[in-house]
Amino acid sequence: MRKRLSKKRILLPDPKFNDKLVTRFVNNLMLDGKKSIAFKVFYDALEIVEQKKQDEEKTALELWKEGLSNVMPHVEVRSRRVGGATFQIPMPIRADRKISMAIKWMILFAKRRNEKSMAQRLAGEILAAVKEEGAAVKKRMDVHKMADANKAFSHFRF
Repeated sequence: MRKRLSKKRILLPDPKFNDKLVTRFVNNLMLDGKKSIAFKVFYDALEIVEQKKQDEEKTALELWKEGLSNVMPHVEVRSRRVGGATFQIPMPIRADRKISMAIKWMILFAKRRNEKSMAQRLAGEILAAVKEEGAAVKKRMDVHKMADANKAFSHFRF
């Protein structure tokens, strides 16, 4: 590499749950630097999840974490040129990248839903992810299918 690696910024835990993963999710949810609005949307979504949940012994935050882990991919395909041909090579994903991909997919597919407010959309996507259905989980399944279809090229891994 020509440049040195950038420093990892330390995230402060969120004020309500004291969890760094929540802050990371809210930072991805945030638009135009409006963090307080993003926190409000996230907390409202968790309140909606709390009202709609069927599982009584788990809190909304635990359901959100479970949904996030259901969306996390374990392998992905990466392009690699070998002798003039480009191959899609399946590779395992770093833990940090798994989390960021899951967060991005959950927010992206929540934005595409048809509910009225973003909090309702996000709550719907969280509840769908917990049940292992919904668009974000389907995206993970598609990534896994693509990796499975290309496992014949896994010997090109570097």
